[in-house]
Amino acid sequence: MTIEIFIDMIPPTKTHQEKKVSVVKGKPVFYEPAELKAVRQLFTDHLAKHAPAQPMTGPVILEVVWQFPADRQHPAEHPKVTKPDTDNLQKLLKDCMTAAHWWVDDAQVFCERVMKVYMDRPGIYIKAEEI
Repeated sequence: MTIEIFIDMIPPTKTHQEKKVSVVKGKPVFYEPAELKAVRQLFTDHLAKHAPAQPMTGPVILEVVWQFPADRQHPAEHPKVTKPDTDNLQKLLKDCMTAAHWWVDDAQVFCERVMKVYMDRPGIYIKAEEI
């Protein structure tokens, strides 16, 4: 099974790493700020529309291209080598793919290709292939 989609949006720069901590009754409590919750919900809503009828259960190859808006300083098709880091972007996306039932667990992803580039059409290209 292969699922290939393009989410037409300016990729968010909020990542899983941006959780906050507060102290309640002397104990640390981690929480997501409202902006991060909104990004999580946005991803999950988009991904749920394209989820398979049954989650993938086998090994998965995942390819993701984060396409940020090109401009005069950052021409189309040039690599984006500034923050956010790909691993932080991927963590939130894969958590949302799990929540949207693309697969049983993101541990099934055994091979991953991730790119950040500037493009005239911003968005997120996703291809998940179960083998």
